[in-house]
Amino acid sequence: MARADAAVPLAAGRARAAVATQGAATPAARPRSARAAPVGRIRPQNETRILRAAEAVFARAGFSGATMAEIALRAGIPKSNLHYYFGTKHALYQAVLAHILGLWLVQTDVISADRAPADALEQYIRAKMRLSALYPDASRVFANELLHGAPRIADVLREPLRALVEHKATVIRGWIASGQMAELDPSHLFFTIWAATQTYADFEAQICAVLGVEHLSASDFDRATEQLVALVLRGCGVALRK
Repeated sequence: MARADAAVPLAAGRARAAVATQGAATPAARPRSARAAPVGRIRPQNETRILRAAEAVFARAGFSGATMAEIALRAGIPKSNLHYYFGTKHALYQAVLAHILGLWLVQTDVISADRAPADALEQYIRAKMRLSALYPDASRVFANELLHGAPRIADVLREPLRALVEHKATVIRGWIASGQMAELDPSHLFFTIWAATQTYADFEAQICAVLGVEHLSASDFDRATEQLVALVLRGCGVALRK
């Protein structure tokens, strides 16, 4: 168990790094002025603004339909500045995928052998729901990539992500073996949680139509989160925290 747990941060890091580096522009592919990065707080602030703009454009237009000009306009910066930070549309798309995957993966840190399953799973579900509320467009970009066969991240899914899930599955199997959880398939537990949490971003339009609202509010997410936590914990045979 200890060896598996120790390998988890490495697997998570490999998954994040693999998405970020696949197809990223090399210095030779960029204009000379883009090779030296801005220093201080300006660069991360601008990158965050660009990523949020790119999430929105890629979510609505897809990779093929999105343009760097539209992303720059939405970010409120000149197109030349956009190329300064991300040399190509492909590099920017990869950055969007890497960002949301990294946010999702770091939430698995709570699933560790030294924690109670009810506490760990509840925190994981709550974190995933918060990300669906905060980054709905990024989630849709990721979902669209998967719907098209994951051409740009297939290797990440098959190797480092698969390794990370297996390490976390080892923790869950330990909980099951010690009688802290009901017998279940850990991999499919992850699939269930991913589907249930990300649907509030990926299929928001469907949920809003059924609920009769224009957009999901904070209270809508709160109600959904409480129900999902209860359903998963009961299904896992662990007691809800009071």
